[in-house]
Amino acid sequence: MPTRRAVTGRSREPRARFAEELRSLRTRRGESLRQLGERLGWDWSLFGKMEKGETLGGPEVVQALDTHYGTPGLLLALWELAINDQTQFRERYRRYMALEAQATSLWHFAVSVLPGLLQTPGYAREVLAAGGLKGDELEQQVQARMGRRALLEGDDAPPFRTILSEAVLRTPLRDAGEWRAQLEYVGEAAERENVVVQVLPFRAGFHGLMNADMWYLRLPSGRTVAYTESGYRGHLIEETVAVERLQFSFDAVRDLALSPSESRKFMLRVLEEVPCAPST
Repeated sequence: MPTRRAVTGRSREPRARFAEELRSLRTRRGESLRQLGERLGWDWSLFGKMEKGETLGGPEVVQALDTHYGTPGLLLALWELAINDQTQFRERYRRYMALEAQATSLWHFAVSVLPGLLQTPGYAREVLAAGGLKGDELEQQVQARMGRRALLEGDDAPPFRTILSEAVLRTPLRDAGEWRAQLEYVGEAAERENVVVQVLPFRAGFHGLMNADMWYLRLPSGRTVAYTESGYRGHLIEETVAVERLQFSFDAVRDLALSPSESRKFMLRVLEEVPCAPST
């Protein structure tokens, strides 16, 4: 029987820990994902997504895995921790969204994904689907994300600056037409008076904002808050000292980024590399 590991305060991020445990148990058994799927009666791709952290699966799947691996209750406990952490993430995100709606100015740094405020429906759908959403929930989230774009429209829209890592512009959608539409939309948004888009090229090297997307919101009170978001969690930062430290990091990255005019030229070059749809 595999050694049962204690779930303690030393555990890493719950969702990542759950995925790691699934991979570890399967590899120690010497099973492939296909073999696991055949033995438990679920599509093997579900287990692949669970091991990558793309989905948590349901309790019935996790219980079946506990039985299969002889780890009664271990995987279900890790799953519950991951589910609870995901719920807390949603609560923090809802608070962030409420503050975003009030913000008098916003600035942002993107590691690998375009900010929701600049996403097209096609882009949002593929990004959200990669995170495990599907069906009606996926479409609801796409529509909700499209609704956020209204924040940057109109005469009273707040100033918004985003710095995009070159990786954001080098990670295309599967559909070339959707990818072209997305790049064109970012270019059009960059022409608005209240929107500034800059590109941080690969050659800029290492910097202080490499591990997560960062948002900074200036509130009507004059106070600034920050929100850091990775693929698994988000964290709202309101302490003045911590926010100021993150602002210094953003300023340093901005110094490394291309100017807005150079960034527009860069994005045009990337757009030119996208294959055109074949004529009918």
